Amino acid sequence: MRMNENIIEVIEKADRLLVLAKKAGAEEAEVFGGLVRSMDVDLRKDKVEMASEAYHSGLGLRAVINGAVGFSSTSDLSKLEVTAKSAVRAARARVKDEKWRSLPGKDHSSRPEDVFDPRMEEIGSDECIDRAMSMLDGCMSVPGAEPSSGGVACVIAVDLIVNSNGVEETEKGTFFHASLDTVARKGESLVTGYEFENSRQLMEGLEEIGRTAAELAKRSLDGEKGETGEFEVILAPLAFSELLEYAFVPSICADSVQKGRSSLAGRIGESVAALGLKIVDDGLLRGGMASSAFDGEGVPSQKTTVIEDGVLKSFLYDSYTAGKEGIRSTGNGMRGGYSTMPRVGTRNLIVSGDTSDVLEDTKHGFLVNGLIGAHTANPVSGDFSVEGKNVFRVEDGKIGRPVRSLMLAGNIFDLLRRVELGKDTRAIGSVVTPSVKVKMKVVG
Repeated sequence: MRMNENIIEVIEKADRLLVLAKKAGAEEAEVFGGLVRSMDVDLRKDKVEMASEAYHSGLGLRAVINGAVGFSSTSDLSKLEVTAKSAVRAARARVKDEKWRSLPGKDHSSRPEDVFDPRMEEIGSDECIDRAMSMLDGCMSVPGAEPSSGGVACVIAVDLIVNSNGVEETEKGTFFHASLDTVARKGESLVTGYEFENSRQLMEGLEEIGRTAAELAKRSLDGEKGETGEFEVILAPLAFSELLEYAFVPSICADSVQKGRSSLAGRIGESVAALGLKIVDDGLLRGGMASSAFDGEGVPSQKTTVIEDGVLKSFLYDSYTAGKEGIRSTGNGMRGGYSTMPRVGTRNLIVSGDTSDVLEDTKHGFLVNGLIGAHTANPVSGDFSVEGKNVFRVEDGKIGRPVRSLMLAGNIFDLLRRVELGKDTRAIGSVVTPSVKVKMKVVG
């Protein structure tokens, strides 16, 4: 069945499920639908391990009765009545939530640019395989390194949402991802390298991804021990984005703030970061990986300034957390798919400000390309203790010898107060950031 025919069917079923939910006794109801077509190529060493194409669709229903919310979802669109009754039954079984206000109402939304590439509708497995093989070609052009795993994914996704308050939204988007893990060996020593690209547009020749991953692994051989002490550390975009995701983002989400789990609670209007630093959450970023016209509740997407010139300006809200404070949602009700309830999350988180050549300005320090263990950061205090991945010495503005192992410890809020931004801004998933430099404690 063609994609467009599937879309029509899912929309019709969503409307039907909404009717059934009201018939079953829901005072308010919302149906979120997802339809995904994915073309995937998996690599194992220097060969294609598998190429596959898959379609998946489903609907999730929120039913509200007397301020209590019930939820049910299904991938079997012939079982709509069961799904409706299940959500309503769950709502009736729950205690009334005095802080519940209502599902969002209909509002005007703007369409972001460059989030759909029609070429992705026509692409076949052979073309995806060719792109994956080009990464292998790039890797094999670097003597002394070899591929270990990776792949290419071409995805078309349709999100739709309808609710009893008049919301009716549908949007189609495309996603392209390519990545390669590599290894380099010397005697008993083995090191790895990794590179990737993601885009809302179909990408062509990917040789550079393979070449960069291979060169990173090869350059990381013969690592030496790093010193212990305080040094200037350059966190490449991938490394810094991981710290932001695990140590910083939870503190700006309104649910954490309202539950007392954020170090930033009660600090709107205070200076919390370096002078000139700006952090914006933009759901309408052109070509952004998390851009869309609306969030997972049908609220129009927007740009929200979180930090400006170092001053905390706003938190991020979905409809529920906004209702608790009597304000508007910032369009940050995010879903992992039709089978999950919305929760507060970021869209495209963009770090900007005054920039400089942080590498050239470093006399003696370290360059850290990635992190191991960022997920262990404390999301309340912002404390972290992680291991650097693909670490190199920096001497007089030049990248020098690789470092075998380096532990980094600190606090994300302290780091943001002293950080210097580089010029190499890059999108790491939905986080857009340059490299950053900060003096911090390291253990060799």
